[in-house]
Amino acid sequence: MSSQQKSIFRRVPDYKSLHLYQKSEVLVMLTDVFCKRFLPLYGDRTVDQMNQAARSGKQNIVEGSEAAMTSSETEVKLVNVGRASLQELREDYEDYLKKHSLQLWDKSHPRFEKMLAFCRTHNLYDDYCQLAESLSAEEFCNMAITLCHITDKMADTYLQHLEKQFVTEGGVKERMHAARTGYRQEQDRRLRELEEENRLLKAEIAALKKQLSEATP
Repeated sequence: MSSQQKSIFRRVPDYKSLHLYQKSEVLVMLTDVFCKRFLPLYGDRTVDQMNQAARSGKQNIVEGSEAAMTSSETEVKLVNVGRASLQELREDYEDYLKKHSLQLWDKSHPRFEKMLAFCRTHNLYDDYCQLAESLSAEEFCNMAITLCHITDKMADTYLQHLEKQFVTEGGVKERMHAARTGYRQEQDRRLRELEEENRLLKAEIAALKKQLSEATP
């Protein structure tokens, strides 16, 4: 392959480096703790529902990233599924607040901005694990809901990036076509060079034969 020829496969970052993935992983861990602390151990389908929604959010981001090398379309679909799962998880936390007559914090709440700043700047579960064991149900839910909103915004931004990338670079079919076209163009260029070299060699041979003929008595 020519050094100038692009690979048909997209270069994609390690999904573990994506803040979107990292925050979705935090939500998986937090949701497990929440269910163990605040929901019945048995007989409540909400436990399975919330854990499954959190896991689906993370896993679809992982699978989308792994599919990204060969299929932009698959990546977009899976990230969208993951986003929808985290939206469902957010609804579960909001429903818990309503059911237990707890407050959903908004910008007017005195602790809202501090919590928002913390969730924006902390991406790993190690940053949350001590809080997870000490927060009240209301505090816990609002922290998780805030993380869900942040990941939703991140997913939206990431999908816009993927859309722009697809428009400018195309999918794997377009890149395969470009690679084939580039290969053919390179072969044609090399053939023209060889034909020109051959023409020059023939001319040089003809000139040498003429000189030889004139020099012969």
